[in-house]
Amino acid sequence: MDYREEMKELRDSLNAHGYRYYVLDDPKISDYEYDRLLRRLEDLEKEHPEEITADSPTQRVGGPSLEAFEQVEHPVPLESLQDVFNGDEVREFLDKVSQTLPEAAYSVEPKVDGLSVALEYRDGVFVRGATRGDGRVGEDVTENLRTIRSIPMTLPEKLPRLIVRGEVYMSRSVFAKLNAQREKEGQQLLANPRNAAAGSLRQLDPKVAAQRQLDIMIFNLQLAEGKEFSTHTETMEYLASQKFKVISRRRLTTAEEILEEIKRLDETRTELAYDMDGAVVKLDDLADRAVLGSTAKNPKWAIAYKYPPEQKPARLVDIQVQVGRTGVLTPKAVLEPIRLAGTTVTYATLHNQDFITQKDIRIGDTVIVQKAGEIIPEVVEVVQDKRPADAVPYYLPTVCPVCGAPVSRDPDGAAVRCTGAECPAQLLRNLTHFASRAAMDIDGLGPAVVQQVVEAGMVSTAADLYDLKQESLAQLDRMGEKSAANLLAAIEKSKENDLWRLIFALGIRQVGEKAAKVLASHFGSMAALMEATVEELTAIDDVGPVTADYIRQWMENPQSQDLLSRLQAAGINMICKEEKLDNRFAGMTFVLTGALEKFTREEAGEMIEQRGGKASGSVSKKTTYVVAGENAGSKLKKAQELEIPVLTEDEFLELLK
Repeated sequence: MDYREEMKELRDSLNAHGYRYYVLDDPKISDYEYDRLLRRLEDLEKEHPEEITADSPTQRVGGPSLEAFEQVEHPVPLESLQDVFNGDEVREFLDKVSQTLPEAAYSVEPKVDGLSVALEYRDGVFVRGATRGDGRVGEDVTENLRTIRSIPMTLPEKLPRLIVRGEVYMSRSVFAKLNAQREKEGQQLLANPRNAAAGSLRQLDPKVAAQRQLDIMIFNLQLAEGKEFSTHTETMEYLASQKFKVISRRRLTTAEEILEEIKRLDETRTELAYDMDGAVVKLDDLADRAVLGSTAKNPKWAIAYKYPPEQKPARLVDIQVQVGRTGVLTPKAVLEPIRLAGTTVTYATLHNQDFITQKDIRIGDTVIVQKAGEIIPEVVEVVQDKRPADAVPYYLPTVCPVCGAPVSRDPDGAAVRCTGAECPAQLLRNLTHFASRAAMDIDGLGPAVVQQVVEAGMVSTAADLYDLKQESLAQLDRMGEKSAANLLAAIEKSKENDLWRLIFALGIRQVGEKAAKVLASHFGSMAALMEATVEELTAIDDVGPVTADYIRQWMENPQSQDLLSRLQAAGINMICKEEKLDNRFAGMTFVLTGALEKFTREEAGEMIEQRGGKASGSVSKKTTYVVAGENAGSKLKKAQELEIPVLTEDEFLELLK
């Protein structure tokens, strides 16, 4: 078979199976078989990149990272609905409509709690997707929308132009997995699926959006050139035939039927895969919609019935404090089990000390708990008249409950953190960071291997990495003698790194790569840095008083001193080796933007620093030059507005000569 024919067959087969899986929820082949077909298509596309098409399932991973989203003007405004909150307001709306349209029929459907977008197709091909924004102007999030598997890239019928409106959401199951992973890594938990979906869709890196497994539900036809419809029901049936995932709905006529359906949707909403925060009631006849028209804010032909959050009292029996992988102490309420929004709830988030103090939450209190669209239950208020006489105010511990190191509160926030450099709760994160490419650059020691050596009891601090043995490593899953030998060679090689890499690898708060390089260059040795006072630290450019305090706190901690002592004994270099080539860029600040061809931004930044200059991530009046590569975006525009000189890559190379 000709490779073109095979590639087409693979695309058609994979798209058909993807439609059954992501839209119909009725897969016909196993994940293994799907992945095998996808791998074959990927191999063929590597051999014949000129044959890659827009509808290929391999293109769902997202394009290159963006610097900013472009603005999009909606050809048809994306209007917002008027909210109503009780049956009387629903009847009032229906009565008002009946005065003009006595025989009106309505579509009643779930209101998905997500982010509204418009999808545009030209000649049956997906060309652009944008957020609602203010209804008239939104943001171009096309590349992120491409990662949503339930959005068809091509349509069976090739209308000149088609625009549909849908709600992007994150399913409850995906949200639960994402939060479980974030909790494991010590990251702040996401409040609810809607926030998670909105944040994911507005990621500047589409590959991050692809990992979030977003979904979409289409609920309206905005524009269809070359096609006529008389009712909303017809448009939804047509869009379903075009492989869209469309909202469920019922066509009803009386107030009693509509109110009963609103009630039914409320009672069954926990059975849905997604969150819904209400029910939409809208005219089914499109001509009727045109008769009523819209106000300046809302269409007159539709309303959104908003469900009140379910709340229940529960006794708070204890407060547990967890230490995340970033060292943040997170309090969690332990409740006597209650049934809430379809699930049994035994825990509720308490966020931080400020939250506890503000609401005066104490162990033994009876508290009101709600979900209110939140997957994570939260405490709304305390029932004061049920407070036990012996209940006392609660405060987070002053030392880490895991390692006993002192805790400190962020000066710019509410987070309280463990300061221990060897805290077991932060071990996985600390080791992964220590071994990362930008830090000690230990090739082969990624998160999966780090987790294995920790779980096997081989490593409890970064210093233990330098005591690993080949025979022990070879016993790990998917390791073997050769991989173990390669890893040990990489660990050995890391001993020769320049000092700045070690400083960055230590994970001191607010000490990034640039600050680490400045500190290494200024002090020359780890010993000198350990002895540096706050005054000496703040005398350095780029080191403010907050960062200086973090450095001093870290250096004075007994765990930190033990770690550095063991690293030095293992033979880690603790002297600055890097020498400047010259000082031609002294006092200059460069900003790199766009795609560079001859080197990466990181490499260009090092060249600037080796010549006494500074590489910055943002444009300001203090910027000396902006180096602009292909597809330079907002930074280039700002440089032009501030009249800052802009260099091409070749002009930058001339400066380096």
